[in-house]
Amino acid sequence: MNATASIVSKVWSFCTVLKDDGVSYGDYLEQLTYLIFLKMADEYSKPPYNRDVGIPKKYNWQSLKSKRGAELEGHYITLLQELGTKKGMLGQIFTKSQNKIQDPAKLYRLIDMVNDTEWVTMGADVKGDIYEGLLEKNAEDTKSGAGQYFTPRALIRAMVECMRPEAGKSIADPACGTGGFFLAAYDFITNPENYKLDKKQKAFLKHETFSGNEIVANTRRLCLMNMFLHNIGEIDGGTPISSNDALVADAGNRFDYVLTNPPFGKKSSMSFTNEEGEQEKDDLTYNRQDFWATTSNKQLNFVQHIRTMLKTTGRAAVVVPDNVLFEGGAGETIRKKLLENTDLHTILRLPTGIFYANGVKANVIFFDNREASPNPWTKEVWYYDYRTNVHHTLKKKPMRFENLQDFIACFNSKNRHKRKETWDAEKNPEGRWRKYTYEEIIARDKTSLDIFWLKDKSLTDLDNLPEPDILAQEIIENLEAGLNSFREIAGALEEGE
Repeated sequence: MNATASIVSKVWSFCTVLKDDGVSYGDYLEQLTYLIFLKMADEYSKPPYNRDVGIPKKYNWQSLKSKRGAELEGHYITLLQELGTKKGMLGQIFTKSQNKIQDPAKLYRLIDMVNDTEWVTMGADVKGDIYEGLLEKNAEDTKSGAGQYFTPRALIRAMVECMRPEAGKSIADPACGTGGFFLAAYDFITNPENYKLDKKQKAFLKHETFSGNEIVANTRRLCLMNMFLHNIGEIDGGTPISSNDALVADAGNRFDYVLTNPPFGKKSSMSFTNEEGEQEKDDLTYNRQDFWATTSNKQLNFVQHIRTMLKTTGRAAVVVPDNVLFEGGAGETIRKKLLENTDLHTILRLPTGIFYANGVKANVIFFDNREASPNPWTKEVWYYDYRTNVHHTLKKKPMRFENLQDFIACFNSKNRHKRKETWDAEKNPEGRWRKYTYEEIIARDKTSLDIFWLKDKSLTDLDNLPEPDILAQEIIENLEAGLNSFREIAGALEEGE
């Protein structure tokens, strides 16, 4: 067994030991994050680096190694609290941190395991693989809700392949979760088949390329550590991830690319205690002058915010649920404005069974920002239907990067204006790649972008039914999606009353 495989095996086996004590993957991942960061800080403090990352001597790695039992547990708790008050990346990694390992003996064993490895000299791809593997395992734990912060890596990679981000340009994600889009973009730019980076470009990539927002402290911590282990940012530097709610205001920064999967869930809301001492929720609407419409629909607000974030030449790829494509009112206004003010050129219809959150029917919209013009910038919208007659499940038949290769080829990122439809009414009615003109779309009810043309074979041909377990999962997905829609209707009716 090589050294890398040995470390991965060790990390996973200890995770299993702690799981028997009721420590979830998420809790284990957090503790591992704290300890690996402290160990790397210790390595950086020694020659040839000799760097001071701001950790007081009494709370450094050596202070943990020298203690046992109840003394170790008490010291670890104090250490977490103290480091959470520091500035920069250090404070962000340890903010609101808690000890989730109640057995001091097992805490010591975890410290010993982390201590056995030289993390700084280990390749970024190895460290990244270990950490990404843990993140994905954590996302599979549906009870924890961590899946909502984890976008399928196959989808992310396909989106990045279509966008083909260039070296020396800025990339943002206003709801960055655990940082999947940043890492895929980093891998694409550092791939020698795509670019040969000079010293200046490498420095820009490490320090200035990425910018994000993540309001959940635990998720932000995982994102920062994920980026750091992939060689993005510095241990003693500032943080490229803000804890601010991206939707509250226009921060004024403009970016070349926005790649994102904003959180699902129709409404933005905040909880408060009323005069009777009962918990209530109040819908949040963001009254921003740069928005085309005022709404409490979270996804519609993200679409508007993303357009604001882009430079005049900026480009975006955004995962959105179906309601963004067809909802009336503010939704119709925003779609019309998006078609007029940007070149909304591509929509990828995604299948169910690929997200860790149930009941999600989603799409990816690709649009390029443009300067003000009296005429609409969108001339035609190209659709790729990868939903109809496509069956995936998370465990038995997960969506892989290869499944999206045909879409990437049809997208034709190197020459978008030389695209060719695969659909033909007579020759190939089963073609998944088809375009609609601006005039055809604007004439639709509510300017709906929710367009499909393929026949569902399972409705007419029993031989084309998926396997029973896949069929059962699809029924669950559809029921979940229906329930989510009914909840939204019920909420709207209550507001009307």
